[in-house]
Amino acid sequence: MLTILNAGHFNIPIEDPLLKFLVILVIILAAPLLLNKIKVPHLIGLIIAGAVIGPNGLGILPRDASVVVIGTTGLLFIMFMAGLEIDLTEFKKNKWKSLGFGGFTFVIPLILGILAGYYLLGFDWIKSILFASIFSSHTLISYPIASKLGISKNRAVNITVGGTMITDLLALLILAVIVGMSQGEVTNAFWIRLGVSISVFAAVVLIGFPLIGRWFFKNVDDKISHFIFVMVMIYLAGLFAELAGVEAIIGAFLAGLALNRLIPHTSTLMNRIDFVGNALFIPFFLISVGMIIDFQAFIKDFETIKVALVMTVLAIGGKYLAAMATKKSFKLTNDEGNMVFGLSTASAAATLAAVMVGYNVILGETDSGEAIRLLDESILNGSILLILVSCTVSSFVSQKSATKILERENQENISDEKPGEERILLALNYPETVEPMTNLALLAKSSSNKNYLYALNVINEVKNESSDKQADKLLHTAANIGSGAEIIINTLKRHDSDVINGINNEIKEHKITDLIIGVDREKGFSSSFVYNLYNGYLSNSTTNVLVYHSAQPTATIHTYHCVIPELAPKEPGFFKTLLKVWNLARHSGAKMVFYTSENTIKLLEKIKKKAAIEAEFIIFTNWNELPKIAEKMKTDEGLILMMSKRGQVSYLKEMAKVPNFLHEKFKDTNYLVLYPSIESDQPAPLRSYANRSSHNNLEDYSEIGNFIGKLFK
Repeated sequence: MLTILNAGHFNIPIEDPLLKFLVILVIILAAPLLLNKIKVPHLIGLIIAGAVIGPNGLGILPRDASVVVIGTTGLLFIMFMAGLEIDLTEFKKNKWKSLGFGGFTFVIPLILGILAGYYLLGFDWIKSILFASIFSSHTLISYPIASKLGISKNRAVNITVGGTMITDLLALLILAVIVGMSQGEVTNAFWIRLGVSISVFAAVVLIGFPLIGRWFFKNVDDKISHFIFVMVMIYLAGLFAELAGVEAIIGAFLAGLALNRLIPHTSTLMNRIDFVGNALFIPFFLISVGMIIDFQAFIKDFETIKVALVMTVLAIGGKYLAAMATKKSFKLTNDEGNMVFGLSTASAAATLAAVMVGYNVILGETDSGEAIRLLDESILNGSILLILVSCTVSSFVSQKSATKILERENQENISDEKPGEERILLALNYPETVEPMTNLALLAKSSSNKNYLYALNVINEVKNESSDKQADKLLHTAANIGSGAEIIINTLKRHDSDVINGINNEIKEHKITDLIIGVDREKGFSSSFVYNLYNGYLSNSTTNVLVYHSAQPTATIHTYHCVIPELAPKEPGFFKTLLKVWNLARHSGAKMVFYTSENTIKLLEKIKKKAAIEAEFIIFTNWNELPKIAEKMKTDEGLILMMSKRGQVSYLKEMAKVPNFLHEKFKDTNYLVLYPSIESDQPAPLRSYANRSSHNNLEDYSEIGNFIGKLFK
């Protein structure tokens, strides 16, 4: 102990890297435990803790390069995760609302700031514009609250995230222009260079990153390398943004959008990104923000207090007015309007960047040799108070609003008629199919199903084709993939004289609703497999059967071509099977191109209005033309076929050719073949719809329309 003390490990400020990191980890651990009891968002605790231990507080820790680097990573993670978790279909649907909010939250504080700077603080017009741009931007510091509570897909969150990119980009562009004007660099060449560099940067990230990401995920299997690749993309996008003349946070957000479709929200990789970000990087960022705060700066002189109060009132007031304008314009609920305000009121990263850049621009010197800065020390100190107050308000309002939104959504789910319990069984056989089948199940399952996924391996005691050791390995692999996505996969091992009988018995014992079978990539849809399918797997009349062939990772498929028979909606298991297709599109972000009859397209369009996915509809009734669909499919596209057993209402004689067609033409392509159950415990609305002679107008039957809305929600 004396040796440690003499070595200076406990000198203030702490320089020992081991002890420094330990102190920060203790703060990250203690903040949620202590503050949750008094219902204070732990984000505030981390910021305050940073202020207390930082160089302007007790001076326990310095805000050195190590803190800045990890803190910067945390900020980039916030923006990256915002782009990654956003529902792109809803984002496109709400793009004009995001544009409107971006305009409101930029223009309103900007106008108020310019007027206050010129008339209240006596700045010239150029300085007033730069002053106003400081609080026209905002940082999504409270986004982890929305993400943690599971409302990141709420329309208010979607609109705010989209608007954040707009207002931050505009604010940072003003910064670049004003600094250029103050240094006499704003010429035609300046505007051309700025426009071209930003355009090239956006194109490289939004077009180039998905191409690189798809290639990487298809060719590299190592899961650790996947995470490191994501980190590289975040920093690379940030670097490209800075080279283009904007802040790195814009690059991180665009990187999230670019990789959004390649990292499914239910995947192991997504869970790792979320875990590392929220457990380490983002708390580091919040602590580093707190270290900037200097409470003594507020009592130095009246000018600092005056500027700080003006900045804080205008920033929070302007953001509130912008949020209320957004709420009124787009008919959001009160809680959604408050959520917009909570997410958008925090000033941190972009604000600090603008202030520091303006503070470091020297315009000249006074007679006494003192530097004349574009933004003086009173604005620098005022921004510290703005950061503290705005982050506090943001955290409290976001926490309260997010909780109310979640409670309302839960109440709606409880009050809804339950569409039936979903139980999915993976019939594992080949080692190569375990990961693709498990990933498919995670994408196709409903969000409410967290405990009813089963993985089964049947050991054939007659043919001796398997063993306990091999079965354990297959089941362990599936369970690990599920646990990586925080989903429980119940493993089942069965000894039986016949594999198919073993599977069917497990289906009965566990009341399985959906059976997933994997097709070996080399053997394909062989004649022996077809025999087992029609004479074994499909014999269980109450179970939907999904046959999956994987030639590349599911996440790298950007478009599925889905063919549905004209009379498929009459099948008892149609809607439950279609739900799997819908979930696959929602959770993977893939586009669905549906080929079916005109009446069925009308039904699909109604469902799309209730549960948005990116979809295209093409009238198709002649299954002899399946080869034409295959011909136009590209490398990163997949095929989905909804089939039927002979004798069922939707069966077509052309379906008999499908197994050979798949076996010959689709060995190197992902395909999913669906067989809806021929018996179902479906509620009366679905039975009524299936028995109708015509399906022209879904709106005439509000009961079925409402129920489908609940089923696909």
